[in-house]
Amino acid sequence: MRIAEEAGADHVGGDDLVKKIEEGWLDFDVAIATSDVMGKVSKLGKTLGRRGLMPNPKSGTIVPPQDLPRAIADARKGRVDFRMDKTAIIHLPLGKVSFDDDKLLENLASVIEIVMRARPSGAKGQFIRSASLTTSMGPGIKLDLKPTLALHAP
Repeated sequence: MRIAEEAGADHVGGDDLVKKIEEGWLDFDVAIATSDVMGKVSKLGKTLGRRGLMPNPKSGTIVPPQDLPRAIADARKGRVDFRMDKTAIIHLPLGKVSFDDDKLLENLASVIEIVMRARPSGAKGQFIRSASLTTSMGPGIKLDLKPTLALHAP
């Protein structure tokens, strides 16, 4: 627990934190756990799983104690995971309504760069064919592809 506090975690705990979450407290964006406490955290599967907060080794939220500071630093910097679904669509958050226009453009440029870097070596032709932005529950706004891809320096 001391390692997590020193790394800058907002909420740190063991059994007390598990009990608090069982009682309905969910005032956090990312749950990070060490492998030794996953037995306790696994009881929270129904509560955390529905909200996408359950720690997972694939997403880097179950870590050994020595990697805890790195995982916390990544989460505080706004690390976002994304995957391509079977229809070749990538859904990921780009920002919030409260962000400045410059910050949203910077995030869009970062997303384009990361997606292009993650391009499979066997992919041929144009990798990104269209792009659109949408709010959580609103209609999508189609982006002009050429200027959008120009945000990424090849």
